[in-house]
Amino acid sequence: MTTDAIEPPIVNGESPETPKASPIESRFLFVDVAAQRAKQLRRGARPRVPLTADVPVKYERVAMGEVLEQLIEYSLPPFKAPGGAANQ
Repeated sequence: MTTDAIEPPIVNGESPETPKASPIESRFLFVDVAAQRAKQLRRGARPRVPLTADVPVKYERVAMGEVLEQLIEYSLPPFKAPGGAANQ
């Protein structure tokens, strides 16, 4: 699973409107995508949601907010049937 690592350019202090990602219906996928995004934020990626200055930043909360607002693109590996190609 990979998440979108490219940050949108910021023009005049505002980020442009980004296209919405498909909604995540599985809570397990939600946790995986949010965890990957939190890792990106810890490594210096810019948040895609506005932060308030008087509240300490918790990257996990920021990442969950971004995923809930469908701001994070993600992809899944192709599905492999159990048993591989040997079953015919």
